[in-house]
Amino acid sequence: MVVIGLVMLLRLTGSLQILEWITFDTFMRLRPTEPIDERVVIVGIDEEDIQNVGSYPIPDQEIAELLQNLQTYQPRAIGLDLVRDIPVHPGHKELVAIFEEWNNIIGIEKVLPNHIAPPPNLPSEQVGFADTLIDGDGNVRRSLLGTPTDQGYQFSLSLRLAETYLKSEDISLENGIQDLHAMRFGATELPRFLGNSGGYVGTDAGGVQVLLNYRSNQEPFPTLSLNDIKTGNFHPHWIRDRIVIIGMTAPSIKDFVHTSAIANLKSVGQIYGVEFHAHATSQILSAVLDGREFLRTWSDPWEYLWILAWGFLSIGLVQLTQSPWKNMFCVGFASLGVIGAGYVLIIWGWWIPVAPVLLVLALNGIGLAAFYQYDRALRSQINVRQQAIEQAFNLIHNGPMQTLAYIRMHSHNQDLSQDELLSKLQEIKDEIWEVAEHLKQEAWTQKETIRIGSNLKLQLQLPITELFYAVSRDTLERNFPYFETLKVKAIKFEPIPEQYLTIERKRELCQFLEESLCNVGKHAQGVTRLSAIGSHNGSWYTLSIKDNGSGIGSSRENRGTRQARNLEKQLGGKFKREALSPRGTLCELTWPLESRRWGFGKIGLRSPIL
Repeated sequence: MVVIGLVMLLRLTGSLQILEWITFDTFMRLRPTEPIDERVVIVGIDEEDIQNVGSYPIPDQEIAELLQNLQTYQPRAIGLDLVRDIPVHPGHKELVAIFEEWNNIIGIEKVLPNHIAPPPNLPSEQVGFADTLIDGDGNVRRSLLGTPTDQGYQFSLSLRLAETYLKSEDISLENGIQDLHAMRFGATELPRFLGNSGGYVGTDAGGVQVLLNYRSNQEPFPTLSLNDIKTGNFHPHWIRDRIVIIGMTAPSIKDFVHTSAIANLKSVGQIYGVEFHAHATSQILSAVLDGREFLRTWSDPWEYLWILAWGFLSIGLVQLTQSPWKNMFCVGFASLGVIGAGYVLIIWGWWIPVAPVLLVLALNGIGLAAFYQYDRALRSQINVRQQAIEQAFNLIHNGPMQTLAYIRMHSHNQDLSQDELLSKLQEIKDEIWEVAEHLKQEAWTQKETIRIGSNLKLQLQLPITELFYAVSRDTLERNFPYFETLKVKAIKFEPIPEQYLTIERKRELCQFLEESLCNVGKHAQGVTRLSAIGSHNGSWYTLSIKDNGSGIGSSRENRGTRQARNLEKQLGGKFKREALSPRGTLCELTWPLESRRWGFGKIGLRSPIL
């Protein structure tokens, strides 16, 4: 939760804007290539044109001749992306006459921050501003369509051109319906940019702005030069009924707009201003006439709910895996899912938060994984200490304590000689020393051995069935009083694949088997039959110890039973200890080896004679 809150706080303060912009631009560059929009034609005045004219700024006479020439091909609208607030002689009168003659010519002005006047004698409805909105990283991702100024409410060049073009389609500019402050052409409402749209935080959303959905193509519009128009080096239908935008495409003039949202640009990271206006105009036409999507964003609550959901998912993934490698895989897979969703939605016209989600996944994945690793290490240390205590108890319980029990029973029966008593006391002393030495060695052998009784030491790397047989042989050879009456011993263990058992699980199962057999020798009075069977039942394994002795004398659970209950929980299995009819006791532990869905194949049996 701390990570989720931190990421949300960073986003609220705008600290993630750059990351979100970079992600947005990357997705935009990776979009599939779109067809050329032939409704918009660029006439770019390049370096060669400037050389041919012989001066810059381009004289009004050249512009007047260009406009007059273009009008002969009957374009729907002409946008003049050249500042003409003062005359550039010669030819100023001719240019003014052209402006007065044609009502499909849109000139430009500048309104932000300082005003630059439009060409003279152009009515206000034939003027559009050419200002761009630059983000903090220097790139342009928004298009300003209209804004209030000291001269009144002004519209952009791109909006004026689109409005002129769409009038021929009987589609007019109106106020929005869902958003009264937005603009609308027919049934297409232009989604208005707000201060917190997408990855933006607290951005000035004055006027009417839209996110700019650049056309994904290295050459998205037909482009001609001034010389092409003069020489007629083009097909007339390229201009007829089209929008023509005239502007500078000479690098020396530096009329650039910076963007990282278009792939494979000739000049990396920048386009000409006239190209920007072509993109902004094409976006409106394509949305209204072709159904091409404007870029939209979710509202703030939905965006933060999206981030929150992925934050909780990452916490859940870490809790489920609790393994660094598995966690990295899951977080990586989830990150790919987020990236894929963000990319597909950009193609469909939706910008969703991706960078904050990736940050949440990464921080939660690394941070929580580290925490769980620390917690696991701490728990492991506690378990090691607990196991050391239990192991010491088992060694003493099944060694010196059994010898003491033997002395006590025979002393009570008065059939223990002094020499035998001294021998048993020496045996107790030796067993205690052996227990101490074994516990010392365990610290150096990484707990890969187990001591059974006083003398048997087993390597836990051995297959579990070999360990079971060794434990059974050693335990049944001990001097427990009721082993002496045994006549039938049935010992058989089916193998268990090693992948289902850890060293510690082997240790615990061997201790369970030893304790169960010891209980028969100590408490099963009159026992004549004993079976210790390990068998598969589907995907489960059952370890069963059964005798026909006197049965359970008390319902109170001793330490051995409590240890069996604990093992039952760890294995996710079932333990039962119950009296049999007419006599006897069953001690049985059952646990799953693998997913129940797939079952478990039978493995060959091994049944040595004990």
